Amino acid sequence: MANHASSIGTIDTSTPLAIPHHRPRLFELPTELIDAILSYLTPVELVGLSLVCRTLRAHAENDLHWHRHVLANLPRNEIKSPYPCETWRALFVAHNQYWFLTRHKIWFCDRSLTGQMIIVRYDGRRGCIEGYQLLATRFRDGSEPWLADPTVHIHYFEPKIKLHLDKPILQFNVDRLENLMRISLSSPDSTTRPARRFFPEHPMSYSQGSDPRFSTFVLAKPIEEHERDTLLDTGDIFPYNMVWPPPTIPAADRVFGHPSDIAGGPTHDLISSPRWRPVKRSEVSDTTFRIRQWMELGPPTIGFHIGEECVTYSTLDPSLYTPTPERPWRGIWVGDYSVHGCEFLLINQPDIDEEGYKEPLVKLENESDTEFQSRFLAQKVYRGRLEAIKLTGDPNVPRGEYTFLADDLGEEGLVGIAQEPPFQGARIVRSRGHIAGIGFTDDKYIESQLILLSHNRLAQYWVDFGHISFFERVEIDQFLVPS
Repeated sequence: MANHASSIGTIDTSTPLAIPHHRPRLFELPTELIDAILSYLTPVELVGLSLVCRTLRAHAENDLHWHRHVLANLPRNEIKSPYPCETWRALFVAHNQYWFLTRHKIWFCDRSLTGQMIIVRYDGRRGCIEGYQLLATRFRDGSEPWLADPTVHIHYFEPKIKLHLDKPILQFNVDRLENLMRISLSSPDSTTRPARRFFPEHPMSYSQGSDPRFSTFVLAKPIEEHERDTLLDTGDIFPYNMVWPPPTIPAADRVFGHPSDIAGGPTHDLISSPRWRPVKRSEVSDTTFRIRQWMELGPPTIGFHIGEECVTYSTLDPSLYTPTPERPWRGIWVGDYSVHGCEFLLINQPDIDEEGYKEPLVKLENESDTEFQSRFLAQKVYRGRLEAIKLTGDPNVPRGEYTFLADDLGEEGLVGIAQEPPFQGARIVRSRGHIAGIGFTDDKYIESQLILLSHNRLAQYWVDFGHISFFERVEIDQFLVPS
């Protein structure tokens, strides 16, 4: 035993250990199994794997993987071909820096007091990532008296939602010179390794020849957590130390905004300062970006800019606008704001303490369907807070502000059940409506009541104003596939 132990302890480490013949090596696995393993890798990991050897490069460049990664960035838009590129890998490379735009799809900005909301999608016919402003108009104006109280007027609201397709906000084509060079240098037949340079600002060219705008797309750098918290704590008055998105909207990343008509000052510092500008890919936020835009007098490169502005965009966590059985009003909505027209808002139902409600409700033995539904609504749905936050605003109450709040949808906030048409049977809860003077001056909350007509339509009774306005859910996914 002693000799045996001694022989184990004196293994010759100068020669490699022999691998038993019965142990399969990676390349002895079936091709399908290797590809299945590689399906768990990210695009960056696939690229790293392709540098190991020719065999792994062949697997890593299998279009099966790149097809999956392209579609992962195109919600509700399952394109069938990589056209105008020859392969899915080439298509992914062409838009490598911009896929986060289509993946998040919804973007809203700090432009002026009114803001702007855009939808970013992919057009497979042109190989183009494009972003258009979302617009809403009323089908008809006017109002009618409320039968329950003729002094109160109910405003008509039949909104028409569309994209402003005549004027893209952002546009990236596959056939841009920059993309053609990148695709060429990254092709399997290329003998030149692409330059590993990082550019935080990218010029955009719009397809409309008559468009006088010059625009650049600018990547953004998140504010450090400790600095962000300090800025928000000391910026409780609009515009909150220029932090975007504002504190009303939950967000993983926040950056510095710069609406020139609110704070004044040049946009150059916002673009060039290392405090705001990423200098490497690891510093880039994939939930915010900026667009710098201007008009140029004189020939390009020797003319001068006029009307330059820099607008900061942010997206929303899908959990904020995705309804659930317990939070059925979460979503993107459009509301009627009288002379200000239609405005878009986020209706957020924050998570609440689930203590005592963790177990799913089960129908009792002698309980009818109606009784069970009533108990479910009381314990799971009609409780907690509802927040309506403007994604676009007006000169009185700007984007990023609460437009109304219902502090409790449950018994503590209950006003009653409407008995008269057109709201008969609807639950009515107490709410607070946000109003202000021009330029968001002297803002305050006034008494109002929220009428829960359905999960897709709400009404707000502005008690002091004597009128009732409506809000409707917007189905964003209808705009993601170009017609």
